[in-house]
Amino acid sequence: MKIACIGECMIELTEAAGGHLARGYGGDTLNTATYLARLGVTVDYVTALGDDPWSDEMVAGWRTEGIGTSHVARLAGKLPGLYVIETNAAGERRFHYWRDSSAARSLLDLPQTGAILAALAGYDVVYLSGVTLSLYDVAGRTRLMRALDDVRKAGRRVAFDTNFRPRGWPDRALAQRTYHEMFEGSDIVLASVEDLDLLFGAGRGAAVADGLQVPELVLKLAEPASRVRTAGIDQMVRAAPVTRVVDTTAAGDSYSAAYLAARIGGADPVAAARAGHDLAGIVVGYPGALIPRAAMPAQTPVIQRRITTA
Repeated sequence: MKIACIGECMIELTEAAGGHLARGYGGDTLNTATYLARLGVTVDYVTALGDDPWSDEMVAGWRTEGIGTSHVARLAGKLPGLYVIETNAAGERRFHYWRDSSAARSLLDLPQTGAILAALAGYDVVYLSGVTLSLYDVAGRTRLMRALDDVRKAGRRVAFDTNFRPRGWPDRALAQRTYHEMFEGSDIVLASVEDLDLLFGAGRGAAVADGLQVPELVLKLAEPASRVRTAGIDQMVRAAPVTRVVDTTAAGDSYSAAYLAARIGGADPVAAARAGHDLAGIVVGYPGALIPRAAMPAQTPVIQRRITTA
């Protein structure tokens, strides 16, 4: 089983003691791709980078993690975006971005764009997020949506994570229309009440989720729980208590990775949601988006067996 993750990786600066900044790399779909690879899933990342040393370092790091890079376009004279993570005493995070001219924004306007998009139909699952959609202009999103239609026509699945960042969109109405179009073209929607409230209005997130007609919906709730809705199932799955929260960055990204890995491995949606909560509960205990590999949980035998033999 193969997954393609589409999006952007940026240089990540995390506040450390004494006013210092620790450098790493991150981005919502890249975080998910990394955790998928660590869970044994075959995953390729689809993006554009520059020809600079930081982009070289990113690609080398992804390959070390086991992420495929055959669909990473390299653009002369471009640079990756950059963001700083600011965290408060409770571990809640705030992001500050410098990304308006990043290489990733050009992905859907390149000579090789057609070939990259055509290749998506060869993957079992194509995963992207609301942040992914915010990178491109209307023409680029139209090309992407058509390619995702071809993915589904080929009998493959599209998974959409609602990650919504208001600053990434010129106006909320455009974002709402784009999300509705994406909901209609998805097989799996990984949403959160927080995202939907931000996008559609405070207190409306749960109602919007109720109205979604998608084959498989995972809704992360305001409390430490998620709701799973698919054919024959509509169930709340509670997370185990987490006693140590250092940084909530990538909590949702890691949840999505564990959920998708479990589903690919043959787990039912409720068991997959539990796996998502378990990994997210570990991730929030470390600073930055990606935890040390040694901190990753052991894979269950059924997930490992089915992923490696698929």
